Amino acid sequence: MQFEDKALAFTCAGDRLYGVASVPATPAPRGVLIVVGGPQYRAGSHRQFVMLARQLAAAGVPAMRFDYRGMGDSEGAPRDFSDIGDDIQAALDQFFAVVPGMTEVVLWGLCDGASAPLCQTGLDPRVTGMVLLNPWVRTDHGIAKTTLKHYYRARLLEAELWRKILQGQFDYAGAVKSFAALVAAAFRSGRARPANAANDADAVARAALPLPERMGAGLAAFRGKVLLILSGADLTAQEFSDMAAASPSWRKLLASPRVTRRELPGADHTCSRRAWRDQVGSWTCDWVRSW
Repeated sequence: MQFEDKALAFTCAGDRLYGVASVPATPAPRGVLIVVGGPQYRAGSHRQFVMLARQLAAAGVPAMRFDYRGMGDSEGAPRDFSDIGDDIQAALDQFFAVVPGMTEVVLWGLCDGASAPLCQTGLDPRVTGMVLLNPWVRTDHGIAKTTLKHYYRARLLEAELWRKILQGQFDYAGAVKSFAALVAAAFRSGRARPANAANDADAVARAALPLPERMGAGLAAFRGKVLLILSGADLTAQEFSDMAAASPSWRKLLASPRVTRRELPGADHTCSRRAWRDQVGSWTCDWVRSW
């Protein structure tokens, strides 16, 4: 299907924001707003978001990508991903204005761009779905456990490591120091309080929660559909998966029939190979059009 890329300029709290909408000749009523993770801008690594938006538009699904305040070409001070609710709202309003026949939107995010919508309170009711690719749930405790479990196990099987050891080029002191620090962090208390919708009623209390709990509260409060995509060779995805598996409340959330889960073996954080990128795009497109 033919589509047109439209350059956009709009405002958020007095700052000028810039984006691009890929609009099909006959757009579907459900579009996709790409929330870019930082530090990134609307094109993405290896033009990832450009190609995703165009793949969707070619299938009839309108898509928009934009720079929130302080990123890319947009004005304003840099801000944390958990504080871009106003930027998302401004982009949504602009997206609906550019595609008049559109009635609802799916938010699509990678890394902390996936985490951002779950950290917001009072999402626009026109948001009926989310696509979360390798969500960022980083804590010192979580990444330490994930690194010990996944990175070091794989590292021991690498020929390059054993070559360095045999040739006397391995930094034993540095390795022991790093390993000890990870073990200490991994065994610190990482206990999480249950994620529930009640947390969402109090924005101040929710903001004080550790990131995984804040996101869990956001997912519990969101009543729309969710597509979760995890890369098989990405520590961020592995940290999320380990956190969710260890949390009864997260297990319950992800077991809901409104959540669809897909895994991409061997893929890295940004799905940098064409086959991985195309698969993510196909999963997204099929899922957006399936309900």
